[in-house]
Amino acid sequence: MTVPLRIGPYVIERLLGVGSFATVWLGYDQALDAHVAIKVLAENWSHDLRVRERFRDEARLLRRLEHERLVRVHAVGELPDGRPYAVLAWADGGSLRDRLAADPIPAPAALRLLGEVCAGVAVLHRHGVVHRDLTPGNILFHSAGADSGVEQVLIADLGLAKALAAASGLTARAGTPGYMAPEQDDPGAVIDIRADVFGLGRLGIRLLAVDPLRAGSGPSPPPVAAAIRLREGVPAGVAAVLARATAHHPADRYPDAAALHAALDRAAGVAPHPPRPAARRPYRLRLAAAGVVAVVAGVAGAGAETGGGETGQPGGATYTTGPLTVALPAGWSATGTTWAGQYGADGEAEPALVMSPQPRRWAADPRLPGAFVGFSATTAARTTPAGFLAERAHGDCTSAPARTTRQADVEWTVVGYRCDRGRPQIIESAGLHPGRAGLVYVQIVPPAESGADFVDTLLAGVRLR
Repeated sequence: MTVPLRIGPYVIERLLGVGSFATVWLGYDQALDAHVAIKVLAENWSHDLRVRERFRDEARLLRRLEHERLVRVHAVGELPDGRPYAVLAWADGGSLRDRLAADPIPAPAALRLLGEVCAGVAVLHRHGVVHRDLTPGNILFHSAGADSGVEQVLIADLGLAKALAAASGLTARAGTPGYMAPEQDDPGAVIDIRADVFGLGRLGIRLLAVDPLRAGSGPSPPPVAAAIRLREGVPAGVAAVLARATAHHPADRYPDAAALHAALDRAAGVAPHPPRPAARRPYRLRLAAAGVVAVVAGVAGAGAETGGGETGQPGGATYTTGPLTVALPAGWSATGTTWAGQYGADGEAEPALVMSPQPRRWAADPRLPGAFVGFSATTAARTTPAGFLAERAHGDCTSAPARTTRQADVEWTVVGYRCDRGRPQIIESAGLHPGRAGLVYVQIVPPAESGADFVDTLLAGVRLR
């Protein structure tokens, strides 16, 4: 392979890696005196328009999400031969694959690392994205500072990732054997974020099991907890968490990466609001920004209609999608959507909406108040409102005791969280439809100036048909 001298304005220093779809080079930005990673589409795929578009989609997706737990995109470009490239932040700490090949990671550090990976994948899930290829090679490390001894864990290689609305049997089968969920091997299966939960469980077995190759890496159904022999220093309860994460059927797994992360913390006895580490030591992992919204929309505008007034008008307006009708606070509007990762018995995504002063920006902007409202019959069939909220715990925030309130014929369970970073306050609430099988979930970020009754007033405005 010939090493190019330059790609765009960047001086090429060396090869970082070669994959099935792309080659990655270490480049140097002379203007900024900084190194970057430049990902170039492989020559043998340059003629395939679908692959070229998927390559560009990855860069667009990373740029849109722009999160500290994901590899950042600085720029995109095209080589003289027409191949696209993306300029990414350089992960100077290498990959998890490199580290596993070099030295064993101490068990306590490996458990913390798994939690950090879960938190990174949860960012994708909150934005309605399924990764589909979570392997040690796609987990990268970046130094947070030359003298800090702190490393940031990054999720990389979203080339196989898709918005959940598109991640179905109509997409190409893809994934890495050993980490790929069973349904990914079925061209007709619906692939959702629970496929990533399986991949995270397999990563956990690789990191924490005594003999990960024997712990269900073949084509047979994954092991029960008793078959997972954990390394010394890993709490025994983690085996049951990994067994559920790698269950053969998606419905038997945790619903998303955030729920898996919370279950790992409970099994490991992690405090709800852990202190930030102060002393330098190997394999230290930076804590995530707390309080980022735990669930986000799928595809905007799906099946929604207004009712009772214009959604952008202050006060008195309502918004309807599916069985949900909400009364909008003054100055708020709404957009219809689907609930990421939630599918009904017919395989269709279950309904939801987002309301906020700027609903399309709410998920990504922690300064905005707003609310997500979703309805799910399948969730009601497997758990209670209190059980569902326990799955959505915010581990980096301080929670208040759960309370109940009856609003508009719904008995709501409500849990409030105070967070030091990101959104300062997050309210999680859930209840059952009074007349049919279904769970309604409302996540609220109240306005800073709102009173104590804001949450109950908003819940009272949620009507179910």
